[in-house]
Amino acid sequence: MPIIKSAKKRVRTAKKAAVRNSKTKRSVRTALKEFATKPTGKSLVSAQSNIDRAAKKGVIHKNKAARLKKRAVAKAKAAGVKPSVAKAKAKPATKPATKPAAKKPAAKKKA
Repeated sequence: MPIIKSAKKRVRTAKKAAVRNSKTKRSVRTALKEFATKPTGKSLVSAQSNIDRAAKKGVIHKNKAARLKKRAVAKAKAAGVKPSVAKAKAKPATKPATKPAAKKPAAKKKA
């Protein structure tokens, strides 16, 4: 057990990080197992999302994330599944409302 105050704090911080990382890893494994048992477009997107999130947080290496996603897509193609991408709402193509530029009076020249 550490004696120094900063070392005690590092133990607490490391414990919190370990719990957070294990939850992220668990979500990746669960999503991949769900996709493996029932390959659908929705489960593929969910698995890819969880993998990306874990890679972004640094829980898994980015190359491992790429490898897992590649394998998942290959399984989806073999099963004849197309990924169902959720489309965002279309925004109107109008310009954002801005204030008109205020005109400053011309500066007077001194003679």
